[in-house]
Amino acid sequence: MWFIFALLSAVFAALTSILAKVGIEGVNSNLATAVRTVVVVVMAWGMVFLTHAQSGLSEIGRKSWLFLILSGLATGASWLCYYRALQIGEASKVVPVDKLSVVITLVLAFLFLHEKFTAKSLIGCALIGAGTLLMVL
Repeated sequence: MWFIFALLSAVFAALTSILAKVGIEGVNSNLATAVRTVVVVVMAWGMVFLTHAQSGLSEIGRKSWLFLILSGLATGASWLCYYRALQIGEASKVVPVDKLSVVITLVLAFLFLHEKFTAKSLIGCALIGAGTLLMVL
């Protein structure tokens, strides 16, 4: 089931890039990010209430709060940078560079989460890096 959700995530991320590139024309990138963020917040809280998950709010521990807040800050910074890059660059070049996050995530997962870094993941990282370089040149 995780694969289906991951695939849907990729499809929606692709749509996000194309829709944002069209929508950001003539709009300040920070303002565009703020509008997008409000929509995401409303949608996320809508799902919380639709699935009756709001009762779990009081059960979130201090460590989880800290890391969720830090993750939110990282997301915000990513979106602000992404929208600015998308505004001044071509989507076909911005998006592949943004997807280098896959390589960076694998390295960080190895360093901080002690996940296995196999020959397969090393080759995959190299191919993603080479593919990104090829696409942006």
